[in-house]
Amino acid sequence: MAEHEHEHVRVAVIGSGFGGLGAAVRLRREGITDFVVLERAGSVGGTWRDNSYPGCACDVPSHLYSFSFAPNPDWPRTFSGQEHIRAYLEHVTDLFGLRPHIRFDSEVKLMTWDPQRLCWEIETTSGRLRADVVVSATGPLSDPRIPDIPGLDSFPGAVFHSARWDHGQELRGKRVAMVGTGASAIQIVPAIQSEVGRLTLFQRTPPWVMPRVDRAISGAERALHRAVPLTSRLRRGLLWGIRELQVQAFTKHPDELGFVERLARRNMTRAIKDPALRAKLTPDYRIGCKRILLSSEYYPALARPNVDVVASGLREVRGSTLVAVDGTETEADVIVFGTGFHVTDMPIAERVVGADGRTLAESWKGGMQSLRGASAAGFPNWMTIIGPNTGLGNSSMILMIESQLNYLADYVRQLDVLGGRAALVARPSAVNAWNRRVQDRMKRTVWNTGGCTSWYLDASGRNTTIWPGTTSEFRRETRRVDLTEYEVLRAPADPCLLCTS
Repeated sequence: MAEHEHEHVRVAVIGSGFGGLGAAVRLRREGITDFVVLERAGSVGGTWRDNSYPGCACDVPSHLYSFSFAPNPDWPRTFSGQEHIRAYLEHVTDLFGLRPHIRFDSEVKLMTWDPQRLCWEIETTSGRLRADVVVSATGPLSDPRIPDIPGLDSFPGAVFHSARWDHGQELRGKRVAMVGTGASAIQIVPAIQSEVGRLTLFQRTPPWVMPRVDRAISGAERALHRAVPLTSRLRRGLLWGIRELQVQAFTKHPDELGFVERLARRNMTRAIKDPALRAKLTPDYRIGCKRILLSSEYYPALARPNVDVVASGLREVRGSTLVAVDGTETEADVIVFGTGFHVTDMPIAERVVGADGRTLAESWKGGMQSLRGASAAGFPNWMTIIGPNTGLGNSSMILMIESQLNYLADYVRQLDVLGGRAALVARPSAVNAWNRRVQDRMKRTVWNTGGCTSWYLDASGRNTTIWPGTTSEFRRETRRVDLTEYEVLRAPADPCLLCTS
């Protein structure tokens, strides 16, 4: 493509999950229509499109796991299933007229900052373009992680990750191995247990599990929410407030979680009568150190006669024989990995080249960090939605996303105020100061002191994932862009170097 033929947009949003669609809505509300949403798949939905495994549902109540600016009075259950959340995101896309902005089947291959034109050069599978601002909303749960297991390539049966479920694979009567015991696994196990011939769960670390008090939302409730929208807002506010009150125990007083731990033990005891199995399933770390999982069916499913729990990780595969770290051998026809995602080493970071020619992955080699979870030093006019230390251990990520949308809106306003060809790049001193504050607060949280190894921690053991405070605190911290935390870049006077040339 000739240089003058380059398409130019003001903002390029990467991804069309909650973060990407939320960014698109906010841009339109700010009067910005010169933007595109680049989506690698053929439909919107992000993780709620990719994860379609049996039993897939959210562990945050429906009325809290939705945008405040797009309430849904018709949630069918208190905890919604994947199909309902995906339908909600399709509805949001149409409600706010986002489809003309979305380019499907457009995976970003490379984003390179042009310091002369002050814009991003973006290469996708569907073409090239330039953008003044990039909003990366790929999310931390988008790229599955499958461990490097010796001999896995020799396995004669089907192998797939929970986030890439093979719906063409018949499980009835098969010997199925479930590797992992995270949020996906505890939903998959009860959903397939009665169908498979034998189910073997490879459990490296047992999770703490509390009942999920799920129920159908009655027609009368839904009618009330439609007729009196205030009732839906009050419901959302109550759900939010309860979780805000819980934060102190997670962040400042982990010992207070002992009561919750006792409730979790009772929950296990009610379903698991076998003392040996109960011993396998009892965690040896403080509850809350890993995400507390919600399920009322998981423990009963593990107690069924066609289920085996191997209290060990998978070490190697020899043909159809799976060998655990403790030496246990199991025959299987299908292997399902519920082994999480590339969270602290997001693949998108390999594809972003900043002002100094380094990739974001290289910049983050010592650990992810960014200013207010949004801006990385050395990467002008580049923002993340759900960036470093914006995750939550007990509430809805939609709350954090909306706070970051406030920050994005003010960021764009500040660029307008500066006028001309300008860019903002986070000062390293500001990024370091913010990160020190976050890490200092992290020291006494249950995620750092609870005695577990979780996906919240990076390879060096630093918690670069979780926000160590309330969602209201984060909202205050991201309400406005502080220009003293940024360096202002100006384009050269030569008009031939402008991004629109």
